[in-house]
Amino acid sequence: MRNFLSTSDLSGSDLAHLIDSALRFKGGADQSKPLAGKSVALVFFNPSLRTRASMQVGVYELGGNAVVLEPGGTSWTLEHRDGAVMDGDKTEHVAEFVRVLGQYCVAIGVRTFAAVKNWEAERTDPILNAFAKYSEVPIINLESAMQHPCQAMSDMMTIREKIGEGPKKVLLTWAWHPKALPMAVPNSFALAAAQMGHDLVIAHPKGYELDDELISETRDHATAAGGSVIILNDVAEAFDGAEVVYAKSWGSRNFYGAVEKDIAARAPYRSKWIVDKGKMARTNSAIFMHCLPVRRNVIVTDGVIDSPSSVVIDEAENRLHVQKAILAQLLEK
Repeated sequence: MRNFLSTSDLSGSDLAHLIDSALRFKGGADQSKPLAGKSVALVFFNPSLRTRASMQVGVYELGGNAVVLEPGGTSWTLEHRDGAVMDGDKTEHVAEFVRVLGQYCVAIGVRTFAAVKNWEAERTDPILNAFAKYSEVPIINLESAMQHPCQAMSDMMTIREKIGEGPKKVLLTWAWHPKALPMAVPNSFALAAAQMGHDLVIAHPKGYELDDELISETRDHATAAGGSVIILNDVAEAFDGAEVVYAKSWGSRNFYGAVEKDIAARAPYRSKWIVDKGKMARTNSAIFMHCLPVRRNVIVTDGVIDSPSSVVIDEAENRLHVQKAILAQLLEK
C-alpha cells in the first residue's frame, strides 16, 4: 500500500490479510515494533474519541511517537485549494504543511468531516486528496467527507470474530437523527461488506440514497466477491433474516446546504427508523453494530444496545488492532 484512503484501493484478499494481521496483534502473537524510533503525525480537523485514542495508543504500542495536530488550534489554519489567493483566514497551504510533516514523520493520518454544504465538491474528498497529492509519506484516512476505511475494517474484523468467516446477511440501516450527518461511515461499510462477499441489504427512506457512483462500485465489488446488494425502503422488511444489523444515520444529498429542510423532511421517520427489540426479533439472532458515538433511544433503544447482541464496545476496541495492522503494512520495506 502507498496510502490507505479507501478499502476500494485494495482487493478482498488484501482486506482479509489486514484482518488476519489485526487478529495477530490483538491475540499477542505479533508484538513487533515497526515504528521504533519513528513518529506518525495525526491531523484532526474535527473532534474525535475512538480514532484519536486508538491511533495514539496504536502508534505507541508499535514503538513509535504520535504527533497530534489540530489545524486552527494547535497548528495554523490550512488552505487546500490549488491556486488559492490566501488573503483570508487561512494561514498555511497543505502543500507546505504536508511536506514539512513528511520530514519529521513516516506517515500522516488525517481526519476531516464533510461540511454538508456542497455535495458536488465534498463528494470528491478535496482535503484528503490534497494531503495525498502533496505527501511523500503514506497518508491514512482517519475519516473524510466520503470515506472512513479504518472504521469499516474494524467492522469487518468484528463480524468475522463474532459470527465467523464466510458471507453473512448484513443489514446497513439508516436511522433518524436530529442532525444531517455525513455519509463516510455508511459508504465505507457498504464497500467493505461487498468486498468481503457479504450479502448486503441497504435500507433507507426514499430521498436518502447514497452516492450513485459509490453504489455502482459497491455492486461491482459484490459481484466479483460472490455477494449481493439489495436496497430497500421498508425498514421492517429489511431486518428479516439479517445476521448483522449496522445502524447509521446520514443526510440527504438532496438537501446539502439546506440542513433545516433535511431535518423537516426526516421528521416523519423518527419513531419508525430506530433499531428496537421488535425489529431485532425479525433477524437471524443478529449482532448489533454502530461506529459510536450513538444517541441512545434515537438511533437504537437501550434494550438493544445494552443486550448481549450488541458488539459496539468490541467493535470500538478493534479500531486499535486494525489500525496497527494498517500502519505495519504501510511501513513494510
